[in-house]
Amino acid sequence: MQEKILILDFGSQFTQLIARRVRELNIYCEIHPFNKVPEVDESVKGIILSGSPYSVRQEDAPHFDFVKHHTTLPILGVCYGAQYIAHFHGGEVLASSTREYGRANLDYIKADNPLFKDVPKGSQVWMSHADTIARIADDFEIIASTDSVEVAAYQVTGTQTYAIQFHPEVTHSIDGKQLLQNFLVDICGCSQDWTPDSFIETTIAELKAKLGNDKVVLGLSGGVDSSVAAVLLHQAIGANLHCIFVDNGLLRKDEYQSVLDSYQHMGLNIKGIDAKQRFYDALAGLTDPEKKRKAIGRVFIEVFDDAAHEVQGVSWLGQGTIYPDVIESISVKGPSATIKSHHNVGGLPDFMKLKVVEPLNTLFKDEVRRVGKALGIDPNILGRHPFPGPGLAIRILGDITPEKVDILQQADAIYINNLRSAGVYDSVWQAGAIYLPVQSVGVMGDERTYENVICLRAVESLDGMTADWCHLPYNLLAKISNEIINNVKGINRVVYDISSKPPATIEWE
Repeated sequence: MQEKILILDFGSQFTQLIARRVRELNIYCEIHPFNKVPEVDESVKGIILSGSPYSVRQEDAPHFDFVKHHTTLPILGVCYGAQYIAHFHGGEVLASSTREYGRANLDYIKADNPLFKDVPKGSQVWMSHADTIARIADDFEIIASTDSVEVAAYQVTGTQTYAIQFHPEVTHSIDGKQLLQNFLVDICGCSQDWTPDSFIETTIAELKAKLGNDKVVLGLSGGVDSSVAAVLLHQAIGANLHCIFVDNGLLRKDEYQSVLDSYQHMGLNIKGIDAKQRFYDALAGLTDPEKKRKAIGRVFIEVFDDAAHEVQGVSWLGQGTIYPDVIESISVKGPSATIKSHHNVGGLPDFMKLKVVEPLNTLFKDEVRRVGKALGIDPNILGRHPFPGPGLAIRILGDITPEKVDILQQADAIYINNLRSAGVYDSVWQAGAIYLPVQSVGVMGDERTYENVICLRAVESLDGMTADWCHLPYNLLAKISNEIINNVKGINRVVYDISSKPPATIEWE
């Protein structure tokens, strides 16, 4: 049984970052909404309570049954989690006279406390809170302080319940990784055995047990996620995996044939389907991004259903869903709400009598790549930038037409080819061109033009949950802009997106 840490999400934007830090220590963890805590069995080694935009003093503050668990499992409360335990168990949390935000230093650390092993006095931490813990219960003990925050950390005496007012998951907390390791390894007793090889071994065994001799149909996209999912399934069930690659008319330029070619050497049973017109018909007149996503998801399911009927006895639909898809598609009370729907997280309609198998739905993107490397998948596939399931439909703002798709494909190909030739493609997490429903005046030769705008987007990220825009060289951007305007009819202006996530998302829709 895979040991795990439960992370309870109270709506913090840092919750996913806590999970990233736990997994960097080769320890498996799961994020669950605070109000949907799963049954705790012997595989659970400890619980981490996240921060929150809420105040514990609010009437609608998120609540967690702390008493039920704190005597049987190690618990670490972070920020809101620390305030919650203190406030509702004999202490008091008050509004701070000044918002405590930014760098601070631990000028007191209780000697020999296991949570702070190898964390030196004066260690820099990151504070981000408007409330402060004014008083703790008599059976709570302060184990760290800063010059302005007396209760920077505490322990509930006689238990393995710890709480910290700062955020160890951010890099500004210099010894945050050490503190988390102390909690997870020394206090929770985690064995740090969750590696790509162990994931592969466990997942293939689970797939064999789950699927038996059943047949699975899987939609391949040429991207990292579906490729790794396909190889895992292939190793588990062999020829019972039937892969389908659909040309939805929304792929990158010449991608349909190049993707089919790339899978020839992998031994996968794959069939290509030209369904462009079905998708264009379904998208006709739609401008709302959610409606476009839903329409594309519906047609994908219809295409898969048709293909499934051609495979005798198929009973499963395989999908390359990864953990950020799952996280962004579930809603936690408060501001950590659904950001957007994902085409492969919405379940299946009743008419499609297939069960869903998602071998990657617990992994972040960089973890998928590491698993793919351990599986021996072609580095060219593993190194491909993420590409949205709805394809260029959500990179064309407004309604979709074949003419707009053709324009965007041409511009996008010029952009990506230049990134490759300049040697910067592999240092970019994700890049793509966006077709804007904006026309602007231009001059070409002696003639006035009134044509559309292409926006270039390139971001740096580890897992897609947060991202920063890439500082591409000006001369490279100038070259790309010049080539697009000179070669793509209908475009007379190119702009570059310098927004980070948050507050912007990576895709525009």
